[in-house]
Amino acid sequence: MIAVPTAWAQEPTGCDKFKWPLDKERALLAHAAPLASGGELPPTLTAAVKVALVPAADAKLPVAPSRGPKPDTFAGFVRVAGPVTAGTYKVTISDNAWIEVVQDGQNVKSGPFSGVHGCDGLRKSVKFDLKAAPFAITLSNMANKDIGVVVTQD
Repeated sequence: MIAVPTAWAQEPTGCDKFKWPLDKERALLAHAAPLASGGELPPTLTAAVKVALVPAADAKLPVAPSRGPKPDTFAGFVRVAGPVTAGTYKVTISDNAWIEVVQDGQNVKSGPFSGVHGCDGLRKSVKFDLKAAPFAITLSNMANKDIGVVVTQD
């Protein structure tokens, strides 16, 4: 049996440690407009929103998350009219949460992800291959009552 030092398993620290550049997303998240859970992102995918979350039991997510809720956490979702073209899109968030994308009534398999600690206003980015069709982003297992979200094309 090989023991892996815990330092290797930890996520990196600092805004320059993401696996891909997120300067644009960080700038958008700094000016996120408030949005209630269940609301819709701007169709142009050029703005960030700060989603007001609710207790996980009250979230009414479009599809149950693949990771069950932790006690005393918050959840919510946003709807997106759909990208103009199919392709890879990044869902980037400001805080720690479980992210899933729902399209055609099912969770979309996530692609690569990148997360760091110690980057003010930016925590995680996950890539998803999406069709040119409406989708929803579900956010769960949040300790806080709101979270910044932005979607950008890869």
